[in-house]
Amino acid sequence: MPINIDRNLSEPLSGLEWMAKQAVEGFITGLHKSPFHGFSVEFAEHRLYNTGDSLKHLDWKLLARTDKMFLKRYEEETNLRCHVLLDVSASMLFPENKEGNTKLKFSVFSTAILFELFKRQRDAIGLSLFDDHLLFQSKASGSPAHLERMYSKLEELLEPKVDKLTPVKTKMTEVLHQMAEEMPRRSLVVIFSDMLDFGGDREGVYAALQHLRFNKHEVVIFHVVESESEEMLNLENRPYTFIDPETLQEIKVNPATVQAEYQQKWAKWRAEWSLKCNQLQIDWMDVNIANGFQDVMQTYLLKRQKMGTL
Repeated sequence: MPINIDRNLSEPLSGLEWMAKQAVEGFITGLHKSPFHGFSVEFAEHRLYNTGDSLKHLDWKLLARTDKMFLKRYEEETNLRCHVLLDVSASMLFPENKEGNTKLKFSVFSTAILFELFKRQRDAIGLSLFDDHLLFQSKASGSPAHLERMYSKLEELLEPKVDKLTPVKTKMTEVLHQMAEEMPRRSLVVIFSDMLDFGGDREGVYAALQHLRFNKHEVVIFHVVESESEEMLNLENRPYTFIDPETLQEIKVNPATVQAEYQQKWAKWRAEWSLKCNQLQIDWMDVNIANGFQDVMQTYLLKRQKMGTL
């Protein structure tokens, strides 16, 4: 049976907006600052008068006070182009439980909230799906027809999988480089992933994220985990057989015997990511899917607001 996503998921967040932290390029007047200066909307700064400049925007009051000629410059406001990159690799199907609240399902509904949020803001949004390569990619658009197509792609992801043990790996490096090259304008890139890159090519992923930042894109990473089991390894004190969903490799172990060491390694891994993201000026949001997608998105938007970005 087809699964339909409620288009009103974002109603609890209706009083919040997502505004770009940096200048963006767009095609209609909107909420966000453009990198291009014109003579409209909002005052930005002064610049010295050059011979031949029009006197139309001369600041006569400043001339009277300083006896120097300055022109007023203005910042145009524009719309934002958001590209959501959604990890659909096998590890995102964890955990398999009665509620069916997997990391993928959480990410799909969070993305749907972004769809409605940017729709209200008259911003353009695009969707890309990846595992070890780019599976689907759409250009950013704000048209109703485009948005319905994107909803259809999300709803396909919620359909039950015939074989949940098909090993589909995550390889982000090439995907991120490809996205950096193919997005022609300053954009917002939002990534939903557990960041469990197959092969451990962390330096490659760092370089790809740096590529996005070099091309003037703002990047936000929602690190999606099921905290109790994946982060804390809080499981019953008995032997388990753990199966890597991306390689189908198995290991038998009692979690209680390795929990302390596991948590230390997780903390170290997380600290390394935090340092690198800070260096690249990338927002990293730790997400526990048990907290619910609406609460998580509201928490992040309020965080941006408190930082003075809204």
